[in-house]
Amino acid sequence: MEVILLERVAKLGQMGEVVRVKDGFARNFLLPSGKALRATKENKTRFDSMKAQLETRNLELKNEAAKVGEKLAGTTVVLVRQAGETGQLYGSVSTRDIADALTATGFTVERRQIVLNHPIKSIGLHAVPVTLHPEVEVSVYANVARSAEEAERQSRGEDLSVRRDDDEDEDEDEAPAEAPAEDDAEAEDEQA
Repeated sequence: MEVILLERVAKLGQMGEVVRVKDGFARNFLLPSGKALRATKENKTRFDSMKAQLETRNLELKNEAAKVGEKLAGTTVVLVRQAGETGQLYGSVSTRDIADALTATGFTVERRQIVLNHPIKSIGLHAVPVTLHPEVEVSVYANVARSAEEAERQSRGEDLSVRRDDDEDEDEDEAPAEAPAEDDAEAEDEQA
């Protein structure tokens, strides 16, 4: 189906372009959300008459998004989750979790504006892109940790996904190496 875009749509085209899309995408997303019109002669003339209004509205929305983007850029939200010793989360952090955390800090962000190609499944600082407008994108940081204390340590630059008790591991490695030798000697005495 051919449609006329009423605003810029990522990976599709700019405002005013006539593009061919799949019928389901047009019927289920573009047309109901007001992002496009069917490409008919009547709609083409209608678009030409309202083009100036659409461009003005788009410019206002872009400027508003840029102002919000300046305040939002670089914001860090702390998300406390349960994780194993290696830093692997038992669950995952999704767009909804990040949107809720940003809303709690005073920003109005919808989960569809947060761009995650895959859910976050490990502790650490993760840069997350937020699309406020098709032409305005900023990055926020999700500080995923096991506790608020660990989140504070991560924000200072510590890497908590690696085990830190190297000294204890060396002591434990030496002790078991000696113990089996004694056990073997005792086992031989018992067999004799």
